[in-house]
Amino acid sequence: MIIKNYKFALIVGGLVLLLIVAIALISSIWPVQEERFFELGLLGKNETADSYFANDNSVVDLGSASSWFIYVHNHMGTPQTTIVKAKLLNSTMQMPNNQQNQPSNGISFANFPLTLSTNQTTLVPFTWSIADAKLQNGVVNITRLIVNGQDVAIDISAPANSTFNIVFELWVQNQAGQYNFSWDSGNGLRSASIYIMFDVSIPPE
Repeated sequence: MIIKNYKFALIVGGLVLLLIVAIALISSIWPVQEERFFELGLLGKNETADSYFANDNSVVDLGSASSWFIYVHNHMGTPQTTIVKAKLLNSTMQMPNNQQNQPSNGISFANFPLTLSTNQTTLVPFTWSIADAKLQNGVVNITRLIVNGQDVAIDISAPANSTFNIVFELWVQNQAGQYNFSWDSGNGLRSASIYIMFDVSIPPE
C-alpha cells in the first residue's frame, strides 16, 4: 500500500511539474497586452509642476502673462493624431468627466493639433493673458485673451467672488478620421483632461 501511494505521489508530482513548465513556456511566448494610454499634463514656466502664475498667486491681473507648457505623451503603441482643446469655463459650466468620457460644454478658444510618434513626448508652449475684462454689477466678464501672441475674442462671465477654469482636453483621431474625447485603451475607453483655476483682478475705473 505504501509503495502504491508513493508511485501515485510521484505521478501527480510529475504532472504538476509538467504543468508548471508548460505554463511558464506559454507565458514566455504569449504576447502581453499592455494598456494603451496618453499622458496629459500642465507645467509652469520652468517646465516644472510649479510657477504657474506671477508671484505664485492665482489672482490674475489684466495684461499679466502666464507661460505654461502642455505635456503630452503617446503610449498607444502606434503613431497618433490628436488635438488639445483649450477652453475657458466659469464655475457653473460643465467640467470634463474623464471617467465617463464626457468633454466640457464650453467652446474651445484655442486648438493645438499634434501628430505623435510612438512613445513621443511633446511640450506645447501656452502663453496667455487677459487682454480685456470688465466688472459690472458684481459680474466679471472676460471678452479678450492673448494666446501665444494672438488676439482671441471670448465671452465668459462669472460672479466677482467665483473662479474661472482653463481646461485642456485631449481629443484623439479614430480610424474614420473623426476626433473623440476618448481612445480605446485595450481595456475600454479612456479620456484625459486637466484644468487650473484662477481669479481675475480688475482695477476700479
